[in-house]
Amino acid sequence: MDLITLTGEPWTDYGLIDSGHGRKLERYGKYRFIRPEPQALWAPASADWDAHGEFLPGSDEEGGGRWVFQKPVPREGWSLAWHEAHFTAQTTPFRHLGFFPDMAPVWSWMRTQIADKPEAECMNLFGYTGVGTLALAAKGARMTHVDASKKSVAEGKANAALSGMEDLPIRWMIDDAGKFVAREVRRGRRYDGIILDPPNGAAARTAKCGSSKRASPA
Repeated sequence: MDLITLTGEPWTDYGLIDSGHGRKLERYGKYRFIRPEPQALWAPASADWDAHGEFLPGSDEEGGGRWVFQKPVPREGWSLAWHEAHFTAQTTPFRHLGFFPDMAPVWSWMRTQIADKPEAECMNLFGYTGVGTLALAAKGARMTHVDASKKSVAEGKANAALSGMEDLPIRWMIDDAGKFVAREVRRGRRYDGIILDPPNGAAARTAKCGSSKRASPA
């Protein structure tokens, strides 16, 4: 399997402004936030960061943490978009904002891979709030979205409605990703592309795409 390096670029509703000293400053629409980033070991470009809020990590082994706001932020969330996919961003107790912007290069790459495959069958494992699912569905892929969280799947459906994609061929599955894939293998189901975005860190995030690939256990 060939390894491909994908580089993230800013878009209208998201951008990395600065990073360093274990933190990063990002913009999400018209709001700016500071979040922990252990890999940012260098000094930031600017010493003065202007943000609406910052996530302060917990000091115990369990992790955790809390948001501290310097300016008003809609607690119910606000609408963002990535091409055709519209979704709600919101500060969560897990330090992210309801989606993973570093996956955008994967969504773009997957869209190029299915461009010549009408009604490609694709699967999004650990699909969360469904931005990746909608990104591929917008290009004609028949999607299977899998996440163990009932709340996340409900948010994915809400994002589909926000995007005007509620009638597209998307299977919304509330299930354990590993168990679901094992059953798909036994059924002999095949997929043209699989987005695999496990919750244990960006280093494990992968995407596979090809002609009639057989599902394999996660």
